[in-house]
Amino acid sequence: MKENKIILGIDPGTLIMGYGLISVNKSSVSLIEMGVLHLSKHKDHSERLRLIFKKMESLIALHRPAEVAIEAPFFGKNVQSMLKLGRAQGVAIAAAMMSGLQAVEYSPRKIKQSVTGRGSATKEQVWMMLQHTLNIIDDVKYMDATDAVAVALCHHYQNRTAVQLETTKIAAPAKKKKSGDWASFVAQNPDRIK
Repeated sequence: MKENKIILGIDPGTLIMGYGLISVNKSSVSLIEMGVLHLSKHKDHSERLRLIFKKMESLIALHRPAEVAIEAPFFGKNVQSMLKLGRAQGVAIAAAMMSGLQAVEYSPRKIKQSVTGRGSATKEQVWMMLQHTLNIIDDVKYMDATDAVAVALCHHYQNRTAVQLETTKIAAPAKKKKSGDWASFVAQNPDRIK
């Protein structure tokens, strides 16, 4: 029997970095672990980057993910914040590469669209869909952790679609009508509901 594939999702940040690991097999997806790395107590930006790298190394060594997915930074008005966020993301990608893994980036909108069916979904809506999809009953303290799980799940959905298209040699499916309500999303995506 084929072993489960583990995907590590990362929500990079300079104050809090979220991480989430999911296990995927042919018929199910389950949560392994999610959490955050608190960086705000460290005033030195270089020290924060070092801690991000070390956390990535330890997560990869412990869980041996097959793939790494990371949220791409959104564009903000504060240039200094964007530079720092870009460095944090770069360090996470470098840590993955040092372990022989490629980190695939997804935009926040793509992640929300993939997980909930709506690119403009709120963090709370993403969390509700994750709870439903992964059978999570616990509440969460940090949305950075749930964002990271959403990144991993988005990567799984994107890979699954790519594999299905490649193996069946069909064109990409026609775009679905935008409906905006949960009932329509559930009806159009029965494979995401348990």
